[in-house]
Amino acid sequence: MKPSSWGQAASVYLDRRVLAILFLGFSEGLPLALTGSTLSIWLREGGISKTAIGLFALVTMPYALKFVWAPLIDRLRLPVMTRLFGRRRGWALVAQAGLMAALIGLGSTNPVTDLWWTAMLAVVVAFFSASQDIVVDAYRVEVLEEHQQAAGAAILVLGYRFGMLAAGAGALYLAEFFGWHVAYYVMAGLVAVGMVTILLNREPKVADTAESKAREQHVADWLAARPHLTGWKADLLAWIYGAVVAPFVEFMTRPAWAAVLLFIACYKLGDVLAGVMSAPFYVDLGFEKTEIANVTKLFGLWATIIGGLIGGVLVGRIGVLRGLLVGGLMQMLSNLGYVMLAQVGHDVSALAVTVALENVCGGIATAAFVAYLSSLCNTAYTATQYALLSSFYKLGGDLFGASSGWLAERMDWSSFFLLSTGGAVPGLLVLLWLMTRPRRDEAVVKV
Repeated sequence: MKPSSWGQAASVYLDRRVLAILFLGFSEGLPLALTGSTLSIWLREGGISKTAIGLFALVTMPYALKFVWAPLIDRLRLPVMTRLFGRRRGWALVAQAGLMAALIGLGSTNPVTDLWWTAMLAVVVAFFSASQDIVVDAYRVEVLEEHQQAAGAAILVLGYRFGMLAAGAGALYLAEFFGWHVAYYVMAGLVAVGMVTILLNREPKVADTAESKAREQHVADWLAARPHLTGWKADLLAWIYGAVVAPFVEFMTRPAWAAVLLFIACYKLGDVLAGVMSAPFYVDLGFEKTEIANVTKLFGLWATIIGGLIGGVLVGRIGVLRGLLVGGLMQMLSNLGYVMLAQVGHDVSALAVTVALENVCGGIATAAFVAYLSSLCNTAYTATQYALLSSFYKLGGDLFGASSGWLAERMDWSSFFLLSTGGAVPGLLVLLWLMTRPRRDEAVVKV
């Protein structure tokens, strides 16, 4: 049910459960820049080629493949941890401890002399970060009520950007004065924010739907009719079906499910293409690390906060699909700011305008997109289905983003960012088609 006024739509941000998502969003956003833009600046300063930096987009492939091990996190009980903290919180603490150790390892490398070690440990960071995302995203969807999901998505984006600020501007400041190793060690310590948040909040209730119970009862009846499949064999088959098969089967029985996956993979392609090369672009224009930190991270954070909060209220008022359309169009047009900056050159004011446009528009689009992914999840399979959906988004971005350095090497920056603007068109076309689907499809896509 949509709020009857803009004031009621905004008041949901005061709920304690929604506020908790702010800190979990910080925990999700912290590792991303440390294997992305911040790492790209470290690599570029070391003389690493733009092609190699573009290929480093592939180190985050665990985000695209997290649906592979999401069923384990969704259903597997951890010794001791599950009993003490619960299913979601136990897995979250384990993933966060692994993430902390991996960041310390990444910060101990030297990309100039040990590029392969840097790449390998960046993959390990991405693996534990993706595992944390699986748990946190499931926790968020399960702990919030339906009318809170849009606000939860917006506040997640806000916390996410705070995490990226710490790993962006914070890490750059630390690297400027104390070196890259210290910067990454401090970032590893900030993982504790997510751990404390998990410890201070309750485990969400396990929610099985009538449909999920019927599917799993069908398997139980099938096993009961086959006496030779008893004991551990029957238990294993039942677990595999409930944890691995059922979440995917349930999703693929929905109308237009293939088009939904295609849309998810394409929606932010233009934004990803520009984002992968933004840090090398700033360096090539002659901006110092402190200038990049001040404008793109500190100033840019407030632009993103505004965009994310507007996006959450907007979705609450006009619905998810319309919010996606508005956000997608704004996100596409914001890439033209990079074209303007390429023409102007090293100008801090022009950089601020570019960052403001990109972050406000991107914040609106991201809030709508996260709310959309959340609306697609069956609460019986939250972790697995959300991991599948977000993996499709990440896979499309990784494959497209990996070519960004190769493209940037072969054209000037203005042409490159014009191309990135066109990258948003396929996703918007699929979205327009989804919006014409009959009303019965709203069981799949809540509007």
